[in-house]
This record gives sequence, structure tokens and C-alpha cells, in this order.
Amino acid sequence: MSTSVDASRQQEVLARLGAVQEPDLQKDFVTLGMIKEVQVDGGRVHFTLVLSTPAHPARNDYREACRAAVAELPWVTDVAVNVTSETVSGMGFNRGELIPGVKNVVAVASGKGGVGKSTTSVNLALALAESGAKVGLMDADLYGPNIPLMMGLKEKPQIHGGDGGIQPIRRYGIKLISIGFFIDEDKPVIWRGPMAHGAIQQFLGDVDWGELDYLVVDMPPGTGDIPLSLAQIITLSGVVVVTTPQDVALQDVSKGIAMFRTLEVPIIGVVENMSYFVCPNCTTKHEIFGVGGGERIARHYGLPFLGRLPIQPAIREGGDQGRPFILAYPRAPESDSYRSVAGEVARQIALLAYQKGPGEGFVPLEGLM
Repeated sequence: MSTSVDASRQQEVLARLGAVQEPDLQKDFVTLGMIKEVQVDGGRVHFTLVLSTPAHPARNDYREACRAAVAELPWVTDVAVNVTSETVSGMGFNRGELIPGVKNVVAVASGKGGVGKSTTSVNLALALAESGAKVGLMDADLYGPNIPLMMGLKEKPQIHGGDGGIQPIRRYGIKLISIGFFIDEDKPVIWRGPMAHGAIQQFLGDVDWGELDYLVVDMPPGTGDIPLSLAQIITLSGVVVVTTPQDVALQDVSKGIAMFRTLEVPIIGVVENMSYFVCPNCTTKHEIFGVGGGERIARHYGLPFLGRLPIQPAIREGGDQGRPFILAYPRAPESDSYRSVAGEVARQIALLAYQKGPGEGFVPLEGLM
């Protein structure tokens, strides 16, 4: 078949793909620059679909929508869709000199302690890494660092190079830093605000994070110095707010949401942790702490609801034993819940980046063929 015919058919393929809408952004895949490397060989068509994150929850749906659209062309006999990703940055061009290789910094926060924020941070980071993203996990809870225990680590990071930079510890495929690596387990951190601010700045600027798609930051509970410092030091892609269903937790989370809005930090959405317990004997779902509290708070503030996470003894045990649940029980329904939340977090970060507009967030990919 002649080159001119193939070129004409390439345009037909692009026209068909130009009719397929990305539902979140209400624009077609071609306009968004998500279609690349269109190749036609007789009746066979091959192209690449570039997603905004490897953790996109609609990955398979988008692939099938594109494949089906092209398959409607009468001359097409076979359609091969290669799905890849290029993680967008929710930090815009101003990522700052501290972490130039990090595309997104995602804070995980809660209005009060005891809602499973650190457990959520750990399993969220691992779920993102499982999808193929490059992930780091920073323990910003200086006064109660739990990440070393939850990740099964006791060794201290190595100081390397003439500049005295800190090499993060690698565990389960992600990079980690915590004040817990530098102090004895039974030694409290008794620091005033300026010292905490300096530690957060060092964790960002002195740690060799390298190239990351997501740096997940496990925040201390409440609305103290550390959230304020983090928001002042860098541009956050957004905050994931973790709550439990009961009213007392929702009251506290409202204060956290108000604080981040005052600081003009985007809020990615709300996660309801300890949402339900499934009885192992009767398989009945028990909503111990109430029903729908996280959804109500999200709806009240006009925020995305990112999902419900269960309460399960093995989740707690995994954290205590340094073997996070999503790794210990990868096929369990509870692990799928963490993956679902991670996908929604990644999707919302991409949406926030698009909404910032050119020059601040995502710039559509160039080069269709």
C-alpha cells in the first residue's frame, strides 16, 4: 500500500480518536496530546495512549474506548494500543530548587491523631509504586515518627558526597526518610517551631530524592507548625485528608481543611479510613464508627471523595510488624481498596494540574505521530 494511502488513513485514525472524550477534562484525547506514534500498515493500526499517571484508575477503560473507536473504520482489521504514562506535575514550573526532580508532593493529613493517617500514607505510597510510579515517602511527623516501624527499618541513612547530602533508604521499591532514622526509639523530639521548620527544609533540600513522580508526605495530626512550614517551603500538589466516620473526627478534619484553604494549598480529596469491618465468619459488613461521614464532609466542602478504607486487624498487624498490608496480602479486597484510593489520588492530582492552566501545571504532550 502506498505511503500516501497510509498517511491518509493516519488522519482518519486521528479523526476517530478526536471524537473520544476524556470524561474528566471534557476534551478529546488528540487535543490533550495523549495520542502518539500513530502507525498504519494496511489494515493494521498501532498507536500509543499516554496517560497522565501510571496509576490512572480508568486505564483499561480508556484503552478500550480508543481501540473501539478506531475499529469502527471499515478498512481496519486489527488495532493495537500501547498504553504508557507521563506523570504530570501538580507543582507547575515552580517546583523550587529544593526538589527539582520531584513532580508531585502529596501531603497526607488529618485533623486529629488515631485515624490511621500513617497507615494510609504507607499503603498509598506502595500502591502508587506498584502501578509503576517512582515514589518517595517522607515522614514529617517529627514528634511521633511511625514510618520506620511500619516499613520494618532500623538502619540509619548514609551521609555521602562532599556536600553532605543524605541518601534516602530504599524499601519495598520506594525511597524513605524519617527523623526516626536519626534518633533512638525511646528518645523524644523536643523542638520548638523553628527547629521543626529546619528539619522539614533539610528533608526536602538535603535528601537526594532524585527523579520522583510522587513524594508522599506523612504529616503530623492537627494544624501546627509543620503543615505551615511545608506549605511555605514548597508548592504542594495537594493534600489528602484522612478521617474516620464518627462526628468527633469530622469536626477536627473541618479545621484541617480550613487551614489548608487559608494557605491556598489544593485539597485533593477526602479518604474515609476505618470505614467498615467485614466479619470473617459471616462476611457481613459492620460500620462500627458510623456511616458516610467522609462522604458528607467531602460533599459539604465541595471536595472529591477518594474512597473508603476498611478496619481490619491484619492491617494493624502489618504496620506493627513492618510488612504493610498491601504487600502481605496483595490479593485481598482491602488491598484493592488502597489501590482504588491511590488511583483516585493520582487522577485528582492530574486534574488539579490541568486546571492550573499552561505555565503552571500540565502542558499537553507534543507530537502526535
